[in-house]
Amino acid sequence: MSCCERHGAAGPVAVDPALAGLRIRPERLLGRLEQLAAIGRTDEGACCRLALTDEDKAGRDLLVSWMRELGLEVRVDRIGNVFGLRRGTEDLSPVMSGSHIDTVRTGGRFDGNLGVIGALEAIETLNDAGVRTRRPLVVGVFTNEEGARFAPDMMGSLVYVGGLPLKEALDTVGIDGKRVGDELARIGYAGDAGLGLYRPHAFVELHIEQGPVLDIEGVRIGAVESLQGISWQEVTITGQSNHAGTTPMRLRHDAGYCAAAIGTKLREIARELGGDQVCTMGLVKLHPNLINVIAARATVTVDIRNTDEATLREAERRFAAFLEELAAAEGVKIETRRLARFEPVQFDDGIAHLVEHHAGRLGLSCRRMTSGAGHDAQMLARICPTAMIFVPSIGGISHNPAEDTRPEDLAAGTDVLLHTLLELAS
Repeated sequence: MSCCERHGAAGPVAVDPALAGLRIRPERLLGRLEQLAAIGRTDEGACCRLALTDEDKAGRDLLVSWMRELGLEVRVDRIGNVFGLRRGTEDLSPVMSGSHIDTVRTGGRFDGNLGVIGALEAIETLNDAGVRTRRPLVVGVFTNEEGARFAPDMMGSLVYVGGLPLKEALDTVGIDGKRVGDELARIGYAGDAGLGLYRPHAFVELHIEQGPVLDIEGVRIGAVESLQGISWQEVTITGQSNHAGTTPMRLRHDAGYCAAAIGTKLREIARELGGDQVCTMGLVKLHPNLINVIAARATVTVDIRNTDEATLREAERRFAAFLEELAAAEGVKIETRRLARFEPVQFDDGIAHLVEHHAGRLGLSCRRMTSGAGHDAQMLARICPTAMIFVPSIGGISHNPAEDTRPEDLAAGTDVLLHTLLELAS
C-alpha cells in the first residue's frame, strides 16, 4: 500500500495557494554547504571526514549549532545519530529528512551533505514564512553511512531501525584499530537517547545522484523508487612466498595472481549477467608486497550489486564457485568474510509520486529511477514509507574531489524537498 493510499487519497492534495510560491534561499543553502565542505578539506580539494574522527566531530558540532539557531530540539542517540526536531501543531509521528556528513577519504562536497543541509534549509524557509506544519519535522544525521572507517556502511541508520544490535555496532573495530564505542565517547557523541527515538510517518532523503543518468539525459530531478541490493565481502588468499626468478610458473602458489584472477572474474560475471549487474574489486593488499617475491598472501574486497535479488544471488553463487575452482587449481587457501549484505529495496510509490508532482508543479523535468549506491533511506524504508530525491552529478562523478552539481540543481532539488515535506507534514 502506498503512502498516499494510507492517507486515503489517490494522489497529492491541493497546494495551498499561499504556499505554492514558497522557495528556499539558494545563497544560504550554498553557503552552508561550503562551510561544511571546508571541514576536512585536503590539499587536493577532497573532503575527508571519516566517521568519528576529529573532522567528523567538527562537522557535527557545526550542524548542531545550526539546528539550535533554527530552534530545533537536538537529541543524540546511543549510536551517535543526531536529530533536530521542529514541533508540529499536533503531537503526531514526525516527517523525517536527512542523510549523513561522514565521507570517504577522497570525498566531494555534496555526498550526504546536501541531504542534511537541504533539510535544514527547508525548515528555515518554513520558519521565515511563519508556516507551522501539522506533523513535526525531524532532521536526521546518521552515523557512519559510508563505512569507509567502520564496516558495515549505513551503520547508524541500520542500528536505528533494529537491523544491527547496538552492542555489535559499538564493538566494531575500524581500519585503524579503533572501536566505534570508544570513538563516539571521545568525540562527545555517545548520546543517551533511545534507539528508534522517532518512528517517522515518512522519510525523504535528498541526494546527488552519484551517477551519470540525470546529467546525460538533461533531467533536473530523479524520483527514486528503488535501490540496488549490495553484497560486500573480504577475500583472503594464502599461498606461498618464493623467489620470483627461480620458481617455475607451474610450481607457484601465487596469491597475487589469484587476486588478479578475481578482478577479471568479477568483470566476466557482470558481463554474463548483464542488465543492472555490477561487480567491483575495490581494495587489494599483497604480502610481502615486494617486486621480486611471489606474494604469500592477498586480501581483496568484493562489491557485487543488482536491483534484482535473484540475480544478485546468482552473481554471488558464480563467484563462490569460482573461488573453489581457483583454490584447487592454484594450490592456495581462500577464505571469505561477509562485510555487509542488503537486499534490493522498493521505495514508497506514493512519496515518489509526490516528488514527481512537485517537480512538475515547479517546472522541473523529472524521471523515476533506481539508486545504484546505498543510502540511509534504504534502512528507514524498513520502518516507514520512504523515497529519495536525486539531483544531477556532473559527469556522474562522486567519491572524488571533482564531484560537482550545478548550484541551480542543488536549489531545485531542495525546493522539491521543501514542498514534499510540507505536504507530508500537513
